[in-house]
Amino acid sequence: MFVDYTVIEVHAGKGGDGVVTFRREKYVPKGGPSGGDGGKGGDVILQANNNLHTLLDFRYKKKYSAGNGNSGGSSLKDGKNGDNVIIQVPVGTVVKDFDTKEILFDLNVDDKEIILAKGGKGGKGNSKFATPTNQTPRFAEDGKPGEQRKVVLELKLIADVGLVGFPNSGKSTLISKISSARPKIADYPFTTLEPNLGIVKYKDFKSFTVADIPGIIEGASQGKGLGHQFLRHIERTRIILFLIEITSENLKDDFDVLMNELKSYSPELIRKKIIVSLSKADLVDSKKIKELSQVKFKGIKDKPFIFSSISGLGLNELLDYLWQVLEKEKL
Repeated sequence: MFVDYTVIEVHAGKGGDGVVTFRREKYVPKGGPSGGDGGKGGDVILQANNNLHTLLDFRYKKKYSAGNGNSGGSSLKDGKNGDNVIIQVPVGTVVKDFDTKEILFDLNVDDKEIILAKGGKGGKGNSKFATPTNQTPRFAEDGKPGEQRKVVLELKLIADVGLVGFPNSGKSTLISKISSARPKIADYPFTTLEPNLGIVKYKDFKSFTVADIPGIIEGASQGKGLGHQFLRHIERTRIILFLIEITSENLKDDFDVLMNELKSYSPELIRKKIIVSLSKADLVDSKKIKELSQVKFKGIKDKPFIFSSISGLGLNELLDYLWQVLEKEKL
């Protein structure tokens, strides 16, 4: 199951207390202070892991606590530090404060680590408080509490190409044809209820990733339909590929709706490279294909790519162009 949103609570460990002890040695009747410091409380650490692809595990465990530091000992022995807790999350996980919704961290690189909650500092033993005027201090410091946080974890897929279109526009069929991904495919709205990530093996051992995003409907940017559940996944894609059914009664209206929904969700989205394609070309004749290949869409310089995932018409040309654009962006 794909899960891309969850809320967790984390508690870092409390620092250990410092202690009050004095040297007790033979022939030293009045030994000085020897109380050790308390150990530091354990941290709660998030680590990005490229082998994870969902936040599913967090459905079953919502609270994480690091170990407390041990109290100091005699003979100037410091207490042991508390154990850290390392929580692994998929690459692409964004961490937000639960109350303010402020973005705290973005774990967008494999093995990246951040301290989500710091452990409390250990208290000082009485040996640290000795002075020339008070050589036998009979007090020590308590350990400090560790940080506590309630945070939101949001997963945003990292893909080269994001497929965007209305329900049943052919996104799932396309990704099943060009990659090894096997999404559910059927002829009714919202067959795809979760994003699918596929790796396209291109020529000469090259490859790029494609994300199949659940279908957009008008009002999605305000949460209608699947709304915000999937729009966040488009934010990290380098290219947005619009799929519009070639049999649509008004191609330009469909394009405008898709553009408006992206813009309403985040103006940054429409600044990405957007490619328009007309899918299901096997449903019309060659004369219609030639006619529709000349359609111009507002703000898009290139002509639409016309293809059929069923017959294979135009698929190679589409993949060639996607690769060219991705290579150009690297320069």
